[in-house]
Amino acid sequence: MKIIVGLGNPGERYEGTRHNVGWRAVDEVARRHQVALTTVKFQALFGSGRLGDETVALLKPVTFMNDSGAAVQEATSFYNCPLDGVLVICDDINLPPGTLRARQEGSAGGHRGLLSIEERLGTQEYARLRIGIGRGLMEDQREYVLSRFAKEEEEIIAAAIRRAADAVECWRTRGIEACMNEFNVAGADKNGK
Repeated sequence: MKIIVGLGNPGERYEGTRHNVGWRAVDEVARRHQVALTTVKFQALFGSGRLGDETVALLKPVTFMNDSGAAVQEATSFYNCPLDGVLVICDDINLPPGTLRARQEGSAGGHRGLLSIEERLGTQEYARLRIGIGRGLMEDQREYVLSRFAKEEEEIIAAAIRRAADAVECWRTRGIEACMNEFNVAGADKNGK
């Protein structure tokens, strides 16, 4: 059993915002594997299906970013899923737009969704895949993460979402180390860093 969680905020107001790239990545995984995310379960839009030879649960928490941990805690408890079977996908303002960064564990780095998960699980030891959204020029970072991508940025982000779905498949089949080796470097190379 694996649980893949995309962080974001519910509602039309937040569709397409920088903070919702985690949701978009889970949507791409669901699309590729024909998993419907239409049920509300574990305080999240939920869907499950067979990916290869295992059952995978996909979650998009609907509790708003600051309480994303509630959905993760409920799902891991229900499935009795060990934390090495959990992958959280989120945005990262400290990475250039489109860059991917997978980690086996680590701090929230100021990300409220990750902080909520750490508080609910009582640990930082779960895999995460960050998608770079850049810092932008806005002084108010909250306003920036809740803004939409400019037209010229959208192509970069759409490609990053597709690569993130590839990274999820790598993590699922080969583990977090392989995912880190393949996608941390690949993401940087494709962005010229």
